[in-house]
Amino acid sequence: MFRINQLKQKLIIENIQGENNAKNVHYEVGKKVRKVIVDIGGMMREDMPTPKNSLKELEKERKQLESKINKKLEIRN
Repeated sequence: MFRINQLKQKLIIENIQGENNAKNVHYEVGKKVRKVIVDIGGMMREDMPTPKNSLKELEKERKQLESKINKKLEIRN
């Protein structure tokens, strides 16, 4: 998100025109953001652990838990 916001601002403020110029700015901003991440000791996206379950699986589990909770609440009432 940070990179995207910085890119948008740079394109607007500097009035970047044309697809090739926009691609170059995109690359430049991405490179600088990655450098900042390294400089502050952050973790690069590709080095972050992959979750065990997919987002779809997590959503399914959440819905199942909500369903169980709702059933328990209905029984109590």
